[in-house]
Amino acid sequence: MSVLITNIGELITNTPADDSAPAALVLDGDRVAWTGPAARAPAADEAVDAGGRAVLPGFVDSHAHLVFAGERGAEFAARMAGQPYAAGGIRSTVAATRAASDAQLRANLGRLAAELLAQGTTTFECKSGYGLTVADEARSVALAAEVTPEVTYLGAHVVPPEFDGDAAGYVDLVCGAMLTACAPQARWVDVFCERGAFGADEARAVLAAGAAAGLLPRVHANQLGPGPGVQVAVAAGAASADHCTYTDDADVAALAGSGTVATLLPGVEFSTRQPYPDARRLLDAGVTVAIATDCNPGSCFTSSMPLCIALAVREMRMTTREAVWAATAGGARALRRPDVGHLGVGARADLVLLDAPSHAYLAYRPGVPLVAGVWRAGRRVWPGPRSTSAVDFGP
Repeated sequence: MSVLITNIGELITNTPADDSAPAALVLDGDRVAWTGPAARAPAADEAVDAGGRAVLPGFVDSHAHLVFAGERGAEFAARMAGQPYAAGGIRSTVAATRAASDAQLRANLGRLAAELLAQGTTTFECKSGYGLTVADEARSVALAAEVTPEVTYLGAHVVPPEFDGDAAGYVDLVCGAMLTACAPQARWVDVFCERGAFGADEARAVLAAGAAAGLLPRVHANQLGPGPGVQVAVAAGAASADHCTYTDDADVAALAGSGTVATLLPGVEFSTRQPYPDARRLLDAGVTVAIATDCNPGSCFTSSMPLCIALAVREMRMTTREAVWAATAGGARALRRPDVGHLGVGARADLVLLDAPSHAYLAYRPGVPLVAGVWRAGRRVWPGPRSTSAVDFGP
C-alpha cells in the first residue's frame, strides 16, 4: 500500500534532494518511493496532509543500555550535590538486574522502547552489560534481540565484584564462555575502555575475540578522561568510538582519517556535570559525528533524542541541521545501516512528523513534545493508525 504525505513545510531527507516547501513524499510498502514538490506528487492509496509541518528521517539511536532493573535516582541527586561520577556505580544496577526475573526485565525494556518510539526513534541499538555472568549476559542479549536487530554484547562493562583482584580472569570469561553464549544473539561487541573499567590491552583482547566470533566492534572511549579508547577503536576498525569527551589532537586526527564515527552523548554530560565534548572541533576536522542518548539508569536516564539534539546545539555548538543529521544519518553510519537515517528513494520508510514548521524547533522549543507522528517501515506506529484513509493534521 502506498502513502502520500503532502503539504510538508520542510522536508529533511539527508540527501542532496532536500525539497523546499511545500514538499511531498510517497511511501510504497516499507520503502520511500518518491520525494519532490507537492504540486507534482503522484497519487497514492492513502493521503496524509502534513499541514505545513516538518518531516525528517526517524532518529537512529546508536547507543543505549535498556536491559536492566532498578534505578539510581539517589546517585543522580548526589552528583547534583557535588559528588563526582565514577564507573563503579554500574555495580548497583548489576545487582538489581541479576535479581530481576525475565518478565521484569522484558517489561522495563518494552517501556523504554515505547518511549523511544514516541519521541521519534525508529532504529536503536541495545547493549547488555548489567548481568556480567554467562547466564545473565546471555539472557540480556536475548531480550534485547526481541526488540532490535542492533544488539551489542557488552560483557566488558566493568569487572563484577566476584572478580575483584582478578580482572584477567574476568577478561578470559568475557572472551570465552560468555562470548560463546552471547554471540549468536548479538551483532556487535563493545568494551568500556576507561580507568575503573578496562585498559587498552584488555580492550584489544575483547574486541579481537568478538571479531573472531563474527561480531563487529564498537568502543566506549575517553569518557572520564584522556585515554587510549579512541586509538583502540580506530585501530580495531570500530564502527564508533562513543563518548569522546576528552580527545587530543592525535585522537581527532585518527578519527578524521578513519571510518570510525565519533558518537557523542550529550545527555551524559547533562546528567554528570562533566564537560561537553567539543563537537565543533571534531566536525571542523572532518570527523563523522553521531548523537545518541546513552539511555541507562546511571549516567543518563533519558530516552529523548530531541533533548540530546537541543543539548548538542546549545552546549556543543552544533548547528541545528548538523545536530539533526547526527541524530539520523550519523547514527545510521555508527550502526553501518545505509537503509535508515535518510529519506532518499529506496530507504526504509522511517520518518517523523513534527508539530512545527522546521527541524530547528527541536532545539528552539526544548522539552516540548513536538513529535506528531512516527512511521516505521512505511507503517504509522505512533500515535497509532487512524480509522480513515485520509489523515489531516490541521493547518
